[in-house]
Amino acid sequence: MQKDTTSILKQFWGYDDFRGSQKQIINTVLSGQDVLALMPTGGGKSICYQVPSLAMEGICIVVSPLVALIQDQVAQLKKRGVKAIALTGGIPPSELNDLLDNCLYGNYKFLYLSPERLQQTIVRERIQQMNVNLIAIDEAHCISQWGNDFRPAYLACSILKELAPNVPMIALTATATPRVVDDIVENLELENVRVFKDSFSRSNINFRVKRSEDKLYQLNKYMDKIPGSAIVYVRSRKMSISLANFLIKKGISASFFHGGIPKSDKEEKLNLWLSGKVRVMVATNAFGMGVDKPDVRLVVHYHIPDSLESYFQEAGRAGRDGEPSTAIIITSKEDEDKAKQQFLSTLPNVAFVKQVYSKLNNYFQISYGELVSEPMAFKFNEFCKRYEFNANMTFNALRILDQNSVLSLAENFKEKTTLRFVASKAEIFNYLDKNRKTAPIIQTILRTYGGITEYETKINLYMLSQKTGTSEERLKQLLQQLADDSIAEYQNNTSDLEISFLVPREDDHTINLFAKKIKDFNQVKQNNMAAMLGYISNKKVCRSIYLLNYFGEKNAEKCGTCDICTKKEKVTSPYDLEKRIMELLEIRPHTSRQLEKEMGADEKQLLKTLERLLEDELVSLNFKNEYIKK
Repeated sequence: MQKDTTSILKQFWGYDDFRGSQKQIINTVLSGQDVLALMPTGGGKSICYQVPSLAMEGICIVVSPLVALIQDQVAQLKKRGVKAIALTGGIPPSELNDLLDNCLYGNYKFLYLSPERLQQTIVRERIQQMNVNLIAIDEAHCISQWGNDFRPAYLACSILKELAPNVPMIALTATATPRVVDDIVENLELENVRVFKDSFSRSNINFRVKRSEDKLYQLNKYMDKIPGSAIVYVRSRKMSISLANFLIKKGISASFFHGGIPKSDKEEKLNLWLSGKVRVMVATNAFGMGVDKPDVRLVVHYHIPDSLESYFQEAGRAGRDGEPSTAIIITSKEDEDKAKQQFLSTLPNVAFVKQVYSKLNNYFQISYGELVSEPMAFKFNEFCKRYEFNANMTFNALRILDQNSVLSLAENFKEKTTLRFVASKAEIFNYLDKNRKTAPIIQTILRTYGGITEYETKINLYMLSQKTGTSEERLKQLLQQLADDSIAEYQNNTSDLEISFLVPREDDHTINLFAKKIKDFNQVKQNNMAAMLGYISNKKVCRSIYLLNYFGEKNAEKCGTCDICTKKEKVTSPYDLEKRIMELLEIRPHTSRQLEKEMGADEKQLLKTLERLLEDELVSLNFKNEYIKK
């Protein structure tokens, strides 16, 4: 017997009613019909499969592409008192068996897994034995080679139709062009499918593009102009740190986030931002997926994204509460060339992918025909340096290997610290006596790890830091000193990526299976960049209309708030511009920024006019870099 869906929504989510097409989608699923749901970022896609599954007996199988997204969804369900299991990488066979048993006998409501898991015989066999009530394919655009995040492993999702016959399937996405929609329906073999498309329009978001040669000034200006929580997206880890420090110096509470920081630091940074203790998160695209903060008022892209799909998803993290918010790209004339350089000139061809795969196997000393089952810690920069590979092109090659299920790539900073005391007890006591300041810390280590004098022991620096009140950096210095003084053997190994090999090593044969897809992938990336640059260079079409047309909405109305819709006619006559500048300088000296603000003039046109006035010696600059009338 089905439970009332509105009651379920109230019980587990605290909402009184559904929004958009949620209710219709849920009712269609409950009637046993296949559904394709196209909903904007923040539109509540997960509720569309979680509520109907909770209304029925049995378990829902959810396929999702990202470990972080899976973990976040499972954590959210557990917080609400719903039993859910995640099958992520690195699970030993015995534990996998126990988890699948729990799905069969433990009254669990959700089983989240990556598409690669469907290739495992044990997973397929157990799904056949489960009482499956619904199949949900999240981020369904990943099934299309024309989608921005194509993952060939998604093509195996249709096997779920055989493993759980007569069970409805719901596919969900927030970034699908019409071509991708057709691919989803065909590849998932959706039957008698009902397509729901809530408008991707985000009428509360003010989309803007600001061209400026002083991007830092513009960033600071928008931070001052728009109060509230903000995200600034950048393309590099180094830039995330640099911009965060810039904002802090300007008196703005900021932090940085990228894939190469320890997990404990990520959680701490995220919680500070979610709680509002940190206002601005400067981040790479490693940040945001699964992060649900409703009151983000400003999303800034400091660099040009690789596609409109990526941009729309990231910009869509603004204003999820429906309140007015801003999404802006701050760009300079150099940025377009930089974007092409990063995203197009570093697209790997088939030969390069083969080379990277071969060197990767050599790097880990994997022999031909061998399959390594354990995840491998991977120092990416060290790898590139050893084989003299371009870092961007190499990372793109690794992504292709990941997308084609040759390996699984996770941006996951890992640190492994091991210690073993090799000195005798008498020598250790003597050392403690001579080093009274550090003795309490050393004693804590000895008490915490019983066998550390007998064998190499993995130690937890974060936990020891909490116990001793000493920073992790100071602990590392102390442990190194123990090693230098021949008291202990100490090793500290770090990696910023983790690789799991999914198929035995077969060199060129492995890559030849999807060589054509690599060429298609490169073409998709070129098309994506062209559309992205078109959005930035556009000076006539409303920003919202441009974005919605790209995603297949042809009858969109002007937003009335973007920089195109609100564009005022600037002073175009050089004479009028010069006249107005001289009038203002008659009153008092002005910087170029002050003139721009007071006049509402175009920055480029204003600077050209000031340059001309300087050449004609009608104005000059004082020691404060202000323009004064001669």
